[in-house]
Amino acid sequence: MGTGIVANAAVTLPAQFPGLRAVATVVWVLAALVLLGLTAAWGVLWTRHRAVARGFAHDPVLAQFWGAPPMALVTVGAGTLLLGQDILGLGAALTIDWVLWSAGTLLGLVTTVWIPYRMMTTHDLTPQSTFAGWLMPVVPPMVSAANGALLVPHLPAGGARTAMLLACYAMFGISLFATLCLLPQVWQRLVQHKTGAAATVPTVWIVLGPLGQSVTAANLLGTVAESALPAPYGAAAAAFGLLYGVPTWGFAMMWLVLAAALTLRTIRAGLPFALTWWSFTFPLGTVVTGTSALAARVHSGLFSLVAVALYGLLVVAWATVAARTSRPVVQSPER
Repeated sequence: MGTGIVANAAVTLPAQFPGLRAVATVVWVLAALVLLGLTAAWGVLWTRHRAVARGFAHDPVLAQFWGAPPMALVTVGAGTLLLGQDILGLGAALTIDWVLWSAGTLLGLVTTVWIPYRMMTTHDLTPQSTFAGWLMPVVPPMVSAANGALLVPHLPAGGARTAMLLACYAMFGISLFATLCLLPQVWQRLVQHKTGAAATVPTVWIVLGPLGQSVTAANLLGTVAESALPAPYGAAAAAFGLLYGVPTWGFAMMWLVLAAALTLRTIRAGLPFALTWWSFTFPLGTVVTGTSALAARVHSGLFSLVAVALYGLLVVAWATVAARTSRPVVQSPER
């Protein structure tokens, strides 16, 4: 998901540069290959080490990352439609996107209920246990809502298209209201118990995920709503994209500055590399797509400039994290 969003965000940028789409396509191919590899590894884990796999759901920290697989499926699927059709053709790309979107959406709806249920019934949690990773299981429906908007125009006009649009808005609501329940707890945890262990500080960036993705979803759904809803609801949906998007974008900018300040403070004290560094990528990528969606909505030079600047930051973050992640793989055992 962290790699796929780099490709998808490039396509949405209000300013396109020579060669950008070609590079984005290469990144999408890389994301697709990584997804295939991780899916195969996940299958082996559940086949040969089922007790270990089940144990992840019992761990109050690891369980939260069950939200990552459905978002990865939907993100790579969207990239297939946006970029993969140049290689595969529209028909094949659309079929793959439907399969990945459906699988990711189903799994995401499961995690949205299952993981909070486990937290409410079996996980041993304290106020100090709260961290932004609690948002991970409830964000997938928002990702499905945003990327489902890409599929709406490919459905027959009428009942099917309307049902798809309304389903996406329903998932928008599921994720939004769950986020509104959890975000105050994250804020309170940071204020009362501070940032905690250095390796967990990057997870503060996860808060940007539901914020940026909701701005993206509201505007993408608003764009296709007029083809699926009768007047005046289509126009109202488009207006909602702007009226919801700008205030939420403003809060996202505030959180971005706050997260950056907390991260820089931790770097000065020592920030060890951990897989939590991937929190720097996908959440920031959703802010890029949300900013680009607002730029398309109001044709604002400000949003266009910010989108391009944030995309540059996203590329730097992704390149850094990807290099640090792959280093143990490429280094020889002697080193």
